[in-house]
Amino acid sequence: MAHKVSPLAPASFPDLPAIGGVRFATVAAGVRYAGRTDVMLVDLAPGTVVAGTFTRSATRSAAVLDCQDKICGTGTGGAAILVNSGNSNAFTGRAGRESVAAITGAVAQEMGIDPARVFTSSTGVIGEPMPHERITARIGDLKAGLDPEGIGAAARAIMTTDTFPKGATRSVTVGGRTVRIAGIAKGSGMIAPDMATMLVYIFTDARIGRADLQALVSAATARTFNCITVDSDTSTSDTLLVAATGVSGVDVAGDAGFAGALEAVMLDLALQVVRDGEGAGKLIEVQVEGAADDADAFRVAMAIANSPLVKTAVAGEDANWGRVVMAVGKSGARADRDLLSIRFGDLWLARDGARAPDYSEDEASTYMKRQELVIGVDLGLGRGRARVWTCDLTHGYIDINADYRS
Repeated sequence: MAHKVSPLAPASFPDLPAIGGVRFATVAAGVRYAGRTDVMLVDLAPGTVVAGTFTRSATRSAAVLDCQDKICGTGTGGAAILVNSGNSNAFTGRAGRESVAAITGAVAQEMGIDPARVFTSSTGVIGEPMPHERITARIGDLKAGLDPEGIGAAARAIMTTDTFPKGATRSVTVGGRTVRIAGIAKGSGMIAPDMATMLVYIFTDARIGRADLQALVSAATARTFNCITVDSDTSTSDTLLVAATGVSGVDVAGDAGFAGALEAVMLDLALQVVRDGEGAGKLIEVQVEGAADDADAFRVAMAIANSPLVKTAVAGEDANWGRVVMAVGKSGARADRDLLSIRFGDLWLARDGARAPDYSEDEASTYMKRQELVIGVDLGLGRGRARVWTCDLTHGYIDINADYRS
């Protein structure tokens, strides 16, 4: 199932550096798709530490549950990540757990590592039996094809309704030595906080303890992947894994530069997911300030970002700021109508509970024709702030989801 590439897509896939201690391979196993790669394997050097965050869905997949059981492990041998697209192995009961065990066992045996160090993810249709034998039959081929330069192919193998592969990289100097970070992601629909239908894999050659890495990942997730929404729907399969191989020998524990670079990679990937929102034509940043506290600011921001009325108005390039007023009012956050101010970009549409004296419909309408928009709200109550990202809602969203299983 192919769809026109999102108009918000980057011009090209970035040139991602090889990360010491990481190798990739892909195969076409025919899990669901014909004529394309759909399984990727990542081989991680001995001593690699892995941190992660996952969906909090009550119906999360067998693969997510298995990863959550393993993520706090302290093994020091080699590790591996295997990901398939086309079938989410969610809502598959005991059979789903058996599929995970079969896949992790086959990878462990072929790679000579502990099954507790094999992490799996699955993305695709929910409720369909997982044909795991199609994957296990190709583990030998995956091992034979491992390549330090294979990250771009891996990004393509994990796509479902994505219209472009997603990658990001940063480097940082610590103690006069360079540390590299590179990551890939998939995601397009079923995107909302507590993560999204996202699979994200980030790799670095930095040396850092697992607890320190987990703290960085959890904090950055709150400001990146948990601040995006396409359609307010949270997936059964969301997984973010960050692997630090330590091959560079550079200890980054407590280094602010490394923490910033890791978060920059995460935000880059998160925004690419929004740019590829199913049917998206516009990227929207929602900025809220003046809330009673940060939690209220986030409630207001997400109410705006998830409102079908706001999102369809943006799709129609209609500067209907009344829909923003509506979203603020329904959010459940503390708000005072007579203190509320709203802007689109730098154009103030409403101030202190009424239409701005210098409001210009023509200027507002012209602004709405941009591909990237900012909706700003000042509640006038306190110092709480939040920033989230979303996209517009077009008929393309219906088209993509109506034929998803066709």
